[in-house]
Amino acid sequence: MTSQLPHPTSVDDVLALLAAENYVADRRLATSVFLALSLKRPLFVEGEPGVGKTALAQALSRALQALLLRVQCYEGLDVAQSSYEWNVARQMMEIRLAEAAHEIGDAGARERLVQSLYSREMLIERPLLQALTQERSPVLLIDELDRADEPFDAFLLEVLAENQLTIPELGTVRAAPGASPVVVITSNRTREIHDALKRRCLYHWVDYPDAARELEIVRIRAPGASERLYAQVVAFVQRMRTLDLFKAPGIAETIDWTNALVALNTMSLAPENVRDTLGVLLKHRDDIAKMQGGDMTKLLAELQATTRGAPAEAAGADAR
Repeated sequence: MTSQLPHPTSVDDVLALLAAENYVADRRLATSVFLALSLKRPLFVEGEPGVGKTALAQALSRALQALLLRVQCYEGLDVAQSSYEWNVARQMMEIRLAEAAHEIGDAGARERLVQSLYSREMLIERPLLQALTQERSPVLLIDELDRADEPFDAFLLEVLAENQLTIPELGTVRAAPGASPVVVITSNRTREIHDALKRRCLYHWVDYPDAARELEIVRIRAPGASERLYAQVVAFVQRMRTLDLFKAPGIAETIDWTNALVALNTMSLAPENVRDTLGVLLKHRDDIAKMQGGDMTKLLAELQATTRGAPAEAAGADAR
């Protein structure tokens, strides 16, 4: 008997469930999640690295109190790593036992041996197959699909469209009624995903957040900073994303940078503490060199200009 997931009844429910797991979603994303749950369709989420795509699936699994199964994609990913493989060591043991018992020579015994070698008990389940054999709907995260080879897109179609997986030696394994997985697929768009796969999904592009939402996220995920530092960090990162960088910092880097500055007992941004911690925000040498070459000074000057003459209550918030 299956036990179904708690089902949000509105977009507001989704916003509240995710917020309870410290995930700050905008209404468009919450709408996409609600529709994916209501229509029982996979949710395909694209966006720059570090904007919260993987964290969405993790927060959703906690909010729904569902098992999280994750396929981390990479070049060369195949069926054995993502779906299933046969327990070869156990199969060889069964063959040796049959030989020792002199059961190989009999035709009927051989047939029974072959059947036992390719029974469900001999399968080692990987995440895609596990997602179809749970009594209660899990959350299946197919992470960074763009890193896998293109043929893997085609392999996923059966799972996404039919909630089933065909094993040539055994047959078709289908999800139990009412226990189909909640599927979240992420991509950093380093390659185009096949249109046939996209058509089977609901699509959402996760963009960098605006300043207000990023400030809310950082307050939750990086506690301990002063209000002044929160505001300065978010304003600095928001400006940094307008520069011509190889890789602009994502929300994950904003959170990491805030935590790093708190660890260094930083109360407000200054040239020396920004320069010393650029490696937390930026992951490419050319981007760091560009910032050290003058862009950092320019951004800090702009930041100081906007905060000069700020209301006195900001200082009061720091004091508290």
